Amino acid sequence: MAWIYLLLAGASEIGWAVGLKYTDGFTRPLPTLLTVLSMVLSLALLGLALRSLPLGTAYAVWTGIGTVGTVIFGIVALGEPADAVRMACVGLIVAGIVGLKLVTAAA
Repeated sequence: MAWIYLLLAGASEIGWAVGLKYTDGFTRPLPTLLTVLSMVLSLALLGLALRSLPLGTAYAVWTGIGTVGTVIFGIVALGEPADAVRMACVGLIVAGIVGLKLVTAAA
C-alpha cells in the first residue's frame, strides 16, 4: 500500500507543480486553491508512504515522479522542447526511480 500512496503523492506533486503555472503568482483564487490542495494532498500521501518506506527512497521517487510528469506535461500541453538530450535526462530519472523500487523491499 505504501507504494500506491507514493505513486498518488507523486501524481499530486505533478498537479501542484503544474498548478503553480496557472496561479499567476498566487493572484488567481481558484488555481491557487487547487494548487494548495494538491500540495497538501501530496505531502499527506508522502507522509503515509513514509510509514514503511525508507526516507531516501520515498523522497527520491516522489520528486522523480513529479519531475518526469511535469516535464511530460510541459512537452505535451505547453509545447516545450523534447530534444534528444532532454529526453535522455528524463530517461535517467525514470531509470533511477525504477532502480530504487527494485532495491527497496516491498512494503
